[in-house]
Amino acid sequence: MTEAPEETRIVKYAHAIREAIVGEMKRDPNVVMFGEDVGPMGGVWGVSRGMGEFIGDQLFDTPISENLVVGMAIGMAMRGLRPIAELQYCDFVFSAGQEVFLNCATWRYAHDGQVDLPLVVRMASGGGGFGPEHSQCTEAYLMHTPGVRVVVPSTPADAKGLVTAAIRSDDPVFVFEHKRLYGTSGPVPEGEHVTPFGQAVVRRPGDRLTIVAWQDMLRRSLAAAEILAAQGIEVEIVDPVTLNPFDLETLLRSVKKTGACLVVEEGPRTLGVGAEIGALLMEHAFGWLDRPLRRLAIPDIPVPTAEHLVDSLVPSVDDIVATVVEMCR
Repeated sequence: MTEAPEETRIVKYAHAIREAIVGEMKRDPNVVMFGEDVGPMGGVWGVSRGMGEFIGDQLFDTPISENLVVGMAIGMAMRGLRPIAELQYCDFVFSAGQEVFLNCATWRYAHDGQVDLPLVVRMASGGGGFGPEHSQCTEAYLMHTPGVRVVVPSTPADAKGLVTAAIRSDDPVFVFEHKRLYGTSGPVPEGEHVTPFGQAVVRRPGDRLTIVAWQDMLRRSLAAAEILAAQGIEVEIVDPVTLNPFDLETLLRSVKKTGACLVVEEGPRTLGVGAEIGALLMEHAFGWLDRPLRRLAIPDIPVPTAEHLVDSLVPSVDDIVATVVEMCR
């Protein structure tokens, strides 16, 4: 007997995040959200717009102080609340560096497991036209930080499911929300929906080469796959869904089938997520690779402000197609 499929409707990515937060606030009064302009304004990205019924105890604005925002979340979590802290840009995670990379990541260990830190930090990442301090993808820095979880929802359904899972998690969870995805739409399950951590998804099956990509790079990789299919090249696309925990088993199954792997990411190339994936493949799948790993990422320079300069640096659909064709020769 098979389970009936969940009922779905088309929802925007930003609205799916809001659905998750509203659902958890109604379910648990200990869930609170705060950040710069998240109250009546609804946040710079409009995610909390329309949540007026929660303004007050469960939804409120903070000063422009990322160190305060994350530090307050840590204190609230230690006192039994489930805080959601919003940082307008993921670049600002470094403004809260003491709280993020030291306190948040280490305090449960330092306090011999006697401290609970069920907190969520939501951050907008990537995109163009926002300048070098507002356009980065900083996943690799947090993936490198023991003690925190890193989730990268690429679809509206996963945006709802991963944010719900993050709020319910007893770990500190950092949620990356790509700016170019906020306005995209897709099917989202009705009612409660939870996406488990550590379970990657094969977004497109194939047998010639494995592409690992997430968020806007997943969107571009899927577009590239259509062009490649017309040329007789069927690529398999793996969306990691979460970077910590990282689902190595799904990646290994794919690479053992295809014999090759390309990682497409929007962060800097050096010591990026792709570098870690490459190291994992060398350790666990060397015998199945018949071609060297390839990485597409931005060069190791600050992200420009001008859109046309950003477009020249971020891996494009054409870049992905050309790289795959070269790898498959």
